[in-house]
Amino acid sequence: MAEKPTAEPESELPSYSSVSAQKKSPTPVAGGSEHSKSLENDGRKWLSLYVKSRSGNSSTLPVFLEGDSISGRVEIDLQKAETIKGIVIEVRAGTTFVGQDEILFLKVDQTLWTPTGSSKVNGRHVWPFSFTLPKETQVKEPNGKTGMYPLPPNFSERASAAYIDYQLIVTVKRGMLRVNQTLSTNFGYYPSVFADPPSSLRRLAYTENSPLIGPDGDPEGWKMLPPIKVTGSLFSVKEVDIECQLAIATPLCYAVGTPIPLVLTFTGQDTQALDTLAAPSAIRLCLVRSMATGSDALEKPRAGRTDNLFLETCGQAYFWPSHEGGPEDNKRVLQGELEVAKILKPSFEFPRFTIRYSLDFQPFEAPGYIPSADEPQLGPLLSEQVKIVTRPVPGLVFRSHAPPGYEKPHTTDYNKSVGLLENGNQRFYHHHPGW
Repeated sequence: MAEKPTAEPESELPSYSSVSAQKKSPTPVAGGSEHSKSLENDGRKWLSLYVKSRSGNSSTLPVFLEGDSISGRVEIDLQKAETIKGIVIEVRAGTTFVGQDEILFLKVDQTLWTPTGSSKVNGRHVWPFSFTLPKETQVKEPNGKTGMYPLPPNFSERASAAYIDYQLIVTVKRGMLRVNQTLSTNFGYYPSVFADPPSSLRRLAYTENSPLIGPDGDPEGWKMLPPIKVTGSLFSVKEVDIECQLAIATPLCYAVGTPIPLVLTFTGQDTQALDTLAAPSAIRLCLVRSMATGSDALEKPRAGRTDNLFLETCGQAYFWPSHEGGPEDNKRVLQGELEVAKILKPSFEFPRFTIRYSLDFQPFEAPGYIPSADEPQLGPLLSEQVKIVTRPVPGLVFRSHAPPGYEKPHTTDYNKSVGLLENGNQRFYHHHPGW
């Protein structure tokens, strides 16, 4: 027979992880799947955990968005009476760094059952549960102060130096002389953050499925970055002196699964040099993720790679000739896009662990072109910080404007393997969340 959960005072944790559940009504998970996990004794399931989530596959980890209700049930099925002092379910989250203990930043729990008389339990019992995670949690910062921070997304990648784990844990308390038994599952958590709305003209273009208006016609919808001076030689016989300017659609906040519109303008007196460097295959504009760990993770990113800063290329822009304004002998204009992959984790800043993104303009790669000694041989020619969020602007469909049949380039990661090798073999740490 099912018994209703009873309230229990929240377990003590350090000040950085003391939180309380939100009082607003949770959002029930519509559709999705029910996930299950069990403990067995002699081939018989005696303790089972069931939880419903947004995941479309019951064999994968549960997945939740900010504001979702984490609900399910715990079942016990015993063939003979056993002594149990209590049954508790909790949501726990923490950060783990290679070679260090986990630092908890979230712990909320519910007592499902406590003995009111006899502590003997026999037969089958079912206890439902429901949690709503808070939007923010109080965290102790490296400087000793405490601050409120939005819950970060879960993060677990092979060879990563840091991890963020969310767990749902059932504990069967056995008393002082017996070991407690636990059943747990990791789960995925994503903040629910919307992208900022585009300019009115770009919004109209998306609504009408019409071409985007460039920076000249829609100055409020684009950010013009400082011009790049491109110098060098072509086939070792001709000097190259070209100016290149990148425009990025504003605001600089983009949702996963949507394209970032771009305009690239080249000016110069030599038409051969213009055609060589303005070829889409010569341009390498990349979306780069920086993962900062350690005591200075919240500080503004510094140039270059350090022991606590890891860079990874997450996408590459592709370009095609623009028809806006018509051809000019000393000018080439390209339109472009960079698709933000759906699998990317959003930007977040959290004590000891921060993820940021930037658009990095890497040096040109064109047949016969040799850059001058003034150009950086390593690192980008230009870098602009952007924000990646989980949800697009409501009511808009962000369509690709690439020409029909246009072949998109294969993205190559120029940074990840180098960064991992630079930071030592200890970074190749395999972290498996169990299910």
